[in-house]
Amino acid sequence: MNGVPESGLLVCDKPQGWTSHQVVGRVRRLMGTRKVGHAGTLDPMATGVLIVGVNRATRLLGHLALHDKRYEATIRLGESTTTDDAEGEPSGGADAAHLTRELVEAELPAFRGEIEQVPSSVSAIKVNGQRAYKLVRDGEQVQLKSRRVTVSHYEVLDVRPAVGAQGHAVLDVDVEVECSSGTYIRALARDLGAALGVGGHLTSLRRTRIGGYNLTDLPVVDLECDDRPELLPMGEAARLSFPVVRLDEDQARDVAFGRSLPGLLVPGNPTGVLSPEGDLLALYRPDEDGAEIARPVAVLAQ
Repeated sequence: MNGVPESGLLVCDKPQGWTSHQVVGRVRRLMGTRKVGHAGTLDPMATGVLIVGVNRATRLLGHLALHDKRYEATIRLGESTTTDDAEGEPSGGADAAHLTRELVEAELPAFRGEIEQVPSSVSAIKVNGQRAYKLVRDGEQVQLKSRRVTVSHYEVLDVRPAVGAQGHAVLDVDVEVECSSGTYIRALARDLGAALGVGGHLTSLRRTRIGGYNLTDLPVVDLECDDRPELLPMGEAARLSFPVVRLDEDQARDVAFGRSLPGLLVPGNPTGVLSPEGDLLALYRPDEDGAEIARPVAVLAQ
């Protein structure tokens, strides 16, 4: 490596009970570097895809977190909690013995497409410089503004009647959701329960995909193993994440200095620009005024 620190991405399957920060700490130890970050936080109760960047690849993470995501989740209808998930205290609910799969599915169209969603009050959104979840834990009332999100897929996989912690009938509903970045699955659970008049909260959550990164087609890091994991090269990561353009030697030299590239049309914002050998050098965007020139977004070349 000629003394250059190795850079790339890891697709981790976050275990239940781990924080995203704990995953980063584990990867730091395995890779022997402090420069590690992650894209798209998962709550401790959630499992699944967590993309981790090492060294220069950390500069990709903000762009990767904006990709659409797919989840598998279980919603308990008939009980509400203070956090809209199983980690909160009971906060109400009603007997759900009358609910059927057909009644649940009849409510789902209202939650598909572009919707206005009020995030859970225990989210990481900042309110006056403080995380909302911290304010809630400190006993403050938090009212978050709604935001527009897109739910492209929201389907019932299975339903199971059960008896809840409060002693009345509940219905556990397994669902699959594909959605835009910024969508809160806890809020979908809360709002589905409200629409059905019985309350609802999330009892399990597994993220199975972020953009082109999933648990079935890519090598997944075993965080319990002490072996040093093999990084996904940045050029390959770019091909999974963005449109890419391969440059000639002169253009690659200009990119190393952060220069704009006259005469280069890039198809997306951002677009990965690759060296003649296929290595990721930078992210570029089209010119805002429509000129035939590509502008740098982030230069990643060493």
